[in-house]
Amino acid sequence: MPNDSSTGGYILPAGSPEPLEGDALDALLQQVVVGVTGLPGSMVRPRWQATVPKQPEPSTDWCAIGVTNMDPDDYPVEQHDGTGDGHDNYAVHETLIVLASFYGPNSMMNAKVMRDGLYIAQNREQLTPQGIAVTDVGKPIAAPELINQQWVRRFDVAIRFRRKVERSYPILNILSAPFEIDTDTHD
Repeated sequence: MPNDSSTGGYILPAGSPEPLEGDALDALLQQVVVGVTGLPGSMVRPRWQATVPKQPEPSTDWCAIGVTNMDPDDYPVEQHDGTGDGHDNYAVHETLIVLASFYGPNSMMNAKVMRDGLYIAQNREQLTPQGIAVTDVGKPIAAPELINQQWVRRFDVAIRFRRKVERSYPILNILSAPFEIDTDTHD
């Protein structure tokens, strides 16, 4: 049984919906790239995978995408809610930096379509249910790779997202305290 404020010790979040992380976040990012660029789902891959798949041929358009940095704001908010037994609501905003690397003969075009497409409101709305917003999209940067003595076209686009992370901690209401408050006033 997890601790609460009456037991002392460390306290874990309780009953809070966790933000997308790991594979679930990778799946969302994959859907965004597929939806905005029109690349086939099998050609949009997580940047880091436990089993590295064979890289597509240089003549194939594809994308590797992944979160390269998570930067939470300083000074999160902690606010007590006295409803029921009580709990503390914790909230922090964080910036996610995502790198999308486009490969293949149309890599520059796909990178530009991704950049332009994320500025279209209807495309950004797909992120809203997850509490994620696009703040800015970088300019495509050429980053060709020499693979097996052959240059492979590659363009990188850095995307900055913002989201609010909320958690609830079992910090109970104070029902009594071992002291008295003297309200006598002396003139």
